[in-house]
Amino acid sequence: MMRYIALLMLLITVPALAVDSEPALPNATLQQRYETLTHQFRCLVCQNETIAESNAGLAADLRTQVREQLIAGKSDEQIKQYMVARYGDFVLFKPPWQPNTWLLWAGPLLLLGIGALVVITVVRRKSQLAKSSPGEADGDDLRP
Repeated sequence: MMRYIALLMLLITVPALAVDSEPALPNATLQQRYETLTHQFRCLVCQNETIAESNAGLAADLRTQVREQLIAGKSDEQIKQYMVARYGDFVLFKPPWQPNTWLLWAGPLLLLGIGALVVITVVRRKSQLAKSSPGEADGDDLRP
């Protein structure tokens, strides 16, 4: 009997785990568009989650805005333009390649390149130091 009560309580609490508390849209096509769009926008609070995955209050507000615009008959492109106009390109989970977003795309490669240059420089200096003073190459003397 206790198993059934525990199972019943578990089933009752499952809807509380859902991120989107709104009911499904009346049209299956609209619901699919809604789900696709909410996976394309970044949560501005969490920043590493889409608004579809985030529990943040702002993400819930953004999901509501997407839902209302879909019901109003807006196209996916119009909804994206609205979100970008209001929150900037950062709201897009995959921002477009354009002059004002090049750092978002090239930043990781730029940092990797700088790191590689630092490693190469340190290794070269270390090898030159070892060649210039072979007796001190074992690292006992830390003088330059």
